[in-house]
Amino acid sequence: MACRRGCCCGVVNEDNARFLMLAVLIVLYLLCGAAVFSALEQPKELQANEQWAQRFERFTQKHNLNRTELETFLRHYEEANNAGIRVDTLRPRWDFTGAFYFVGTVVSTIGFGMTTPTTVSGKVFLIFYGLIGCASTILFFNLFLERIITVLAFVLKSCHDLQRRRPGVMPHDGPRGAPPPGPRNRDRDSLAGWKPSVYYVMLILCVAAVVISCCASAMYSAVEGWGYLDSLYFCFVAFSTIGFGDMVSSQRVTYDGNQTAYRLGNFLFILMGVCCIYSLFNVISIVIKQTLNWLLRKLDIFCCRGCCHCCPAGIAKRLHPRRNAVMPSGTGHGHFRARRTVSIETDALNESETDGGRRMSGEMISMRDFLAANKVNLDLMQKQLSEAATNGIPRPSVSNQNRQNGFSGGVGALGIMNNRLAETSVDR
Repeated sequence: MACRRGCCCGVVNEDNARFLMLAVLIVLYLLCGAAVFSALEQPKELQANEQWAQRFERFTQKHNLNRTELETFLRHYEEANNAGIRVDTLRPRWDFTGAFYFVGTVVSTIGFGMTTPTTVSGKVFLIFYGLIGCASTILFFNLFLERIITVLAFVLKSCHDLQRRRPGVMPHDGPRGAPPPGPRNRDRDSLAGWKPSVYYVMLILCVAAVVISCCASAMYSAVEGWGYLDSLYFCFVAFSTIGFGDMVSSQRVTYDGNQTAYRLGNFLFILMGVCCIYSLFNVISIVIKQTLNWLLRKLDIFCCRGCCHCCPAGIAKRLHPRRNAVMPSGTGHGHFRARRTVSIETDALNESETDGGRRMSGEMISMRDFLAANKVNLDLMQKQLSEAATNGIPRPSVSNQNRQNGFSGGVGALGIMNNRLAETSVDR
C-alpha cells in the first residue's frame, strides 16, 4: 500500500535513523571533547616544550657538548626507555609475575602500553592469545552483569514475600479468593517477573563503582605515593579499560609493608572495578538507546508522523501504546492491572535473539516484524478458508483463542509472548 504523502518508509526505518542520529551525536561529542582538552592541555604542552628547549640549550653550553651528539644519545635513551629501562630501578617486566600482570592487561583490554612484546614470536603469539582471551573476558563481564540482575531480582522478590507475610497485611498463604497453587502460578514464584528497572541497575552499579574506586584510590595513595585525585584518575582509566599507561600500579621492585598483599589487592580491585564499569557501560548504552528512541519520536523522524497506514510507526502506535507494560485483563480476584517501568532484560543487553539481534527493550516495532506478523495472519486466514470450504466450519485460530483468554494480539516479541500465554492457558 503506497503512502498518500509519498513518504519513504521503505528507505528510512528506525534502525537507520537511530544509527545516523547516534553517529552525529558521537561526532559532536568528539568535537566538543577535542575543543575542551585542547583548551586545557595545549598551554601546558607549549610551556613544557619551551622549558625543555631552554634546559637543553643551557646544558650544551655549560658542558660544551655537541648538540647533534647529545640528541643522538637522547634517542638511544628513548629506545631503552621503551624497552623498560628507567633511571629509577623498576621491577622486571618479563619474569613470571610481570608476565602475569601483562596478560591480565591484555585479556581485560586495558593495555597500559608500558609492557609490550618485542620479539616476532611474542607478537604473533599475542595476536592469537588476545583473540581468545579478550572474547572470553567479555563473555565473563556479560555473565557478571547477568548475575547482578539475578541477585537484584532475588532481593526484590524476597522483600515482596516478606511484606506479604507481615501480620495484618496479607495472610501467609495468599490473598482471599486467590487461586490455589498450580502450574499457572509457578511463574509468580520465578524470578522472571522480578527483573529490576534499568535505572535501578544503573544506580546500583554507579554506587558500586564509586565505592570500589574510592577504596582503591586510598590504597594507591598510601602505597604508591600518588595524590588522591591522581589515584581516582588512574582508577577510572584502568577500570574503563582505556589504559593510557602514564600511571601504572605495582611497578616498584619493593614496597613498604606486605608486598604480596598489596599486589593481590591491586589485582582484585582492578578485576572488580573493570566488571562494574563494563557492566555500567552496557546499562548506560541501553538508556542512551531509549533516549534516542524518545528523540526520534519527538522529532517525528518517521514519515507522516505515524498517521499513515503504511508506516511502521503508525502501526506501532495503534498496536502497542506501551511496549514496556504487560497488563493482563480480567475481573477475578486472581487478576490485576499493573504498570511496570522499563525492565532490564538479559536478552536486551546482548541483543534479542528472537528479533535477529536488532531490537532492545523499549524500541518501536520494525518493518521486519510487521511483515512477519502479516505473513502469519495471512497463513491463518488461508487455513480457515480452506477448512471452511471442506468442512463448512472453520477452526478457531490462535488469535481467536487469544481474545477468548483475555490476551490481545500483538506483533513481534509481544505477539509471541501472548501466543505462548494463550496456548498455555488453553492446554491447562
